[in-house]
Amino acid sequence: MSDSSHSPAAGHAAEESKFAAYVQIAMLLAVITGVEIAVIGLPFAKWLLVSVLVVLSAVKFMFVIFYFMHLRWDKVFCTILFFIGLILAGGTMWALLQLFSTENSIPLSVAVNTLADLSRLV
Repeated sequence: MSDSSHSPAAGHAAEESKFAAYVQIAMLLAVITGVEIAVIGLPFAKWLLVSVLVVLSAVKFMFVIFYFMHLRWDKVFCTILFFIGLILAGGTMWALLQLFSTENSIPLSVAVNTLADLSRLV
């Protein structure tokens, strides 16, 4: 008649296992952060360092949203909405970086003078 999964001891054990999982994830995030800090000082190509840092940040991001924000246990629709917002934010960031890149930030007076110099050469 009595189910052992509803006993207070079973509930306490489940809480302890959840707590242990959260502590393990926090430790993993701390280790990844330490690796990120160590990677910054390595003498590798800039593109490689940036790529490693982006991948490590993405891994940390996934752990945080799926475990600490409880997205893992939410409905799939909520997860899809979250990632749609993430894609829109990433696209907006990419568009702004392209819009305000260094090639496009030449002052108008310099561009006009350069064009005038080029027309004199022709």
